Amino acid sequence: MIDSKLHLATGVMGNAASLLLYAAPILTFFRVLRKKSTEEFSCFPYIVALLNCLLYTWYGLPVVSYKWENFPVVTINGVGILLELSFILIYFWFASPRRKVTVAVTTMSVALVFSAAALISALVFHDHPHRKMFIGSIGLVASIAMYGSPLVAVRQVIKTKSVEFMPFYLSFFSFLASSLWMAYGLLGCDLFLASPNLVGSPLGILQLVLYCKYRKRGGVMQESGKWDVEKSTINTSDEKPKQPETAITNNSCSQAP
Repeated sequence: MIDSKLHLATGVMGNAASLLLYAAPILTFFRVLRKKSTEEFSCFPYIVALLNCLLYTWYGLPVVSYKWENFPVVTINGVGILLELSFILIYFWFASPRRKVTVAVTTMSVALVFSAAALISALVFHDHPHRKMFIGSIGLVASIAMYGSPLVAVRQVIKTKSVEFMPFYLSFFSFLASSLWMAYGLLGCDLFLASPNLVGSPLGILQLVLYCKYRKRGGVMQESGKWDVEKSTINTSDEKPKQPETAITNNSCSQAP
């Protein structure tokens, strides 16, 4: 009984931490709406995050999991689907014609991959363990792909010796969410939920260590100004905003399973 309550409590806390990560790009997309331009931001992380959310929502439903044993997984990834779709639609609306084609093709490919995986799991496999193994294996690959995004930020920090491109709170909640979902998977004896976060949690620690090492070397600016959530840059009132580089995000690592 205690383990069951602890398992549920860990899932609820994991939901809260993951929600903060999923919602992180909201201010960035306010900027896109305000400027009516996607500038140099990339939509790929949000499309990969969408695939991850779709797979793990399906994983948590009674079709794959036993009854509602993974209800917290369904709730957070269901919210993630809505947020990622919103980001993709906003990006598509303001993107250039060439990028619209790329976004449309990539998103349709993700939809086809998920549809195929869902149909195979429902029609080919006839018991929960085999369905969980099939969907969990695909979800594991998708999660590892998402965890590749922060490595770009880590490389940038080491190269520039600046944490400008790696905001502290995103690194912190990335570590927190990964650790909570790893604990949730282990408490539920579900390696397909725990395994992706065995990668995400150490990566979160690495980001925090790098932040502590380089935060006083010019990476954190003290002047008041306007923050870009994902790029963590500041524009002061008497400076002309610079054209941003490709966004480096932690959202696509949205560390929920």
